[in-house]
Amino acid sequence: MTETQTADIDLIQRIIPHRYPFLLVDRVEGIEGTERATGIKNVTFNEPQFQGHFPAQPIMPGVLMVEALAQTAAVMVGVAQNLVDKNFLVYFMAIDSAKFRRKVGPGDVLKLHVETKRGGGKVWKFEGRVEVDGELACECAFTAMMDLPKG
Repeated sequence: MTETQTADIDLIQRIIPHRYPFLLVDRVEGIEGTERATGIKNVTFNEPQFQGHFPAQPIMPGVLMVEALAQTAAVMVGVAQNLVDKNFLVYFMAIDSAKFRRKVGPGDVLKLHVETKRGGGKVWKFEGRVEVDGELACECAFTAMMDLPKG
């Protein structure tokens, strides 16, 4: 059994290059090597997408939930492979079977569950699901290229 680890916002920023307004994960918990992890995203009204999506009823775009899952996966891999301060980049290659099940808005806390289906080289496959208060909000499979530093 793998020991679980946690990444706070400071460690997250030392692993992935994303910053405001595109850093979409606040904490990653339960990191079990490169197998699985759970990200936490606190949704607030101050986020820029809510100015236009939608002014009268702020709803988090589904594509941002998928991005938050990918960022969670990148942090998991970064922690497991000791990629802190290594200029680690990750690129989407595919997003499959994305389904959105409930609206997400300010005040919601997203639980971003990711599980590795294939990994270890440059191309990794993950499955992810987003839950709010135990209710499924989003699910998808995605493939990413990990630009792991040389050396």
